[in-house]
Amino acid sequence: MAQEPVVEVSAEAPKNSKKKLIIILAAVLLLAGGGGAAWYFMHKGSGHDAKKEAEKEEAAHVEPAFVKLETFTVNLNPEDGEKYLQVDITLSASGKEEAASIEEHMPLVRNRVLMVLTSKMASEISSMEGKKALSKEIAAQVNQPFSAGAKPQKVSDVFFTSFVIQ
Repeated sequence: MAQEPVVEVSAEAPKNSKKKLIIILAAVLLLAGGGGAAWYFMHKGSGHDAKKEAEKEEAAHVEPAFVKLETFTVNLNPEDGEKYLQVDITLSASGKEEAASIEEHMPLVRNRVLMVLTSKMASEISSMEGKKALSKEIAAQVNQPFSAGAKPQKVSDVFFTSFVIQ
């Protein structure tokens, strides 16, 4: 009779392959979980950032409120004879509430603008640069609080809608 070959089956081989399989599965799950978590937080964060960005844009796109001042006719500071300035000014406030506050305090606003205008010489405000500097100076004066402890105004621009020096 022919003898059957004896095949030794090691008990370690199946254990070893099971260990490798468990390690591979754990690594795959870990990578998938980590990648999934990273994706989630990146997209969640960008969605949150997108919300914040949209809110900032909305705040930036608030419609300005324009406040038209009555015409100013003033004597300019003398340099080589009498000069007069007649100017129409429109202020750009940050919103309707700000515009209402400016309207409410119009005597103070007009006084501040008048003081700035009468301190100028014709040569100072005739050029484009002079007009821009005058605009900034008027905005700075109007933006100062109307009373002690009050918050400052938010006038972003001063527009000259008429500007005549004679």
